Amino acid sequence: MANHSLIRWIFKGLTKHPIISIGTKYNPANPLEVEYVEMFNFTNTMLMEIKPAEITSDTIFNNLIRDIGPENIPKNHEFYELNQADNKIEEYALVSNIILGSDRYLYVELTDQSNIINNFSEIILAEKGYIEEQSSTEIVAKMFSKNDAIRVAIKLIGIGLNYGIKVRAAIGMTGAASIERSIKLNNAVGEVPGLGFTKLGGEYAIILESKFVNSNPKHNDHLNYLFIDMIDSTKFTNKYGKDKLVELMNSIKEFIEEECNGSIEGYRQGGDDLIAKFPSKDLAIRAGLDSAWFTLNNGAKIRAGIGKTRRQAAEYAQLADEIQITNPLSLVVFELAGGIYSYYIPSEFIRDILTFIINKKAKIIGIFIFVFLIAYIFAILGLPEFGIIGVVIAILYGIFS
Repeated sequence: MANHSLIRWIFKGLTKHPIISIGTKYNPANPLEVEYVEMFNFTNTMLMEIKPAEITSDTIFNNLIRDIGPENIPKNHEFYELNQADNKIEEYALVSNIILGSDRYLYVELTDQSNIINNFSEIILAEKGYIEEQSSTEIVAKMFSKNDAIRVAIKLIGIGLNYGIKVRAAIGMTGAASIERSIKLNNAVGEVPGLGFTKLGGEYAIILESKFVNSNPKHNDHLNYLFIDMIDSTKFTNKYGKDKLVELMNSIKEFIEEECNGSIEGYRQGGDDLIAKFPSKDLAIRAGLDSAWFTLNNGAKIRAGIGKTRRQAAEYAQLADEIQITNPLSLVVFELAGGIYSYYIPSEFIRDILTFIINKKAKIIGIFIFVFLIAYIFAILGLPEFGIIGVVIAILYGIFS
């Protein structure tokens, strides 16, 4: 569903922004994934590029510093790009992160046996990680996010260096993937203290071979805010009544709290907007998407923004006022790799047009060619005004075929 080039070209012209995908080509593997993939495709949800990301080794590292905090990466380090990331956003990778969440597996290995491994497991547990496996030299743990895993890995490597013990770490989507990445790291840079991880499809490593000034970094508590505002709530209230508005907003509030680990801030019952705080960006995007799908199904539209502050989230949401076709679009706007992107959820009317174009694309192209040829022939004959005959025939064919 994600590669309809003709429709993406049409909507790029209408919105003045590139459309990366329509629906998703992500392959679901369980009932939850099937549910989300079906919603992406049934609603023709489009991934729109508002401001392109610049994906280079430097920007990836700078974004990493921003995300985990400069105090958590010691200055005496080496940053390696083992495999370069593609300079583009892959929609299915984003969908995967939204559905599966941001949790990642951390693999930690000591070059020699040491009782320090038990200290490491205590630190991981204190950081709200879960120990999957542990031996005298290895730990496989599940962390809340990739950034948490990187931060904790650096902390453990620093402790190891202070005791003269080499520690290698790697982060992956599964325990097996993290172990495999550790092996690749060892083959690429040798048996040195460091960690390997991926960002936007690229493979990277941070090598740390000298003692840290501070090997006990702070938790960098970046917050993720979601701002939701109903578009033209006065019109909706006049049509359906105030109780319907309250019902919709309360349903969104309950979903955010119960399904997405969100904490509601700044909501007044009967109001048409709210702000919620989330522990991770993927949960905020998921909540924004579900809210947009839900409100459209109930005859309303929302604009939503996800940001690191309340103000930034509200500013992103207000971009919906600038990106219009005939009226503001239902958008979920967020930052990704330094760029700004949005999920655009078309209205039922637009979805019906999209379905017609998708199912009748060959007929539409044929009609266009027919009309062009009729007009061209009459123009050659010096009778351009008769080109309208082709248009009339095409309309009659479209109605009765």
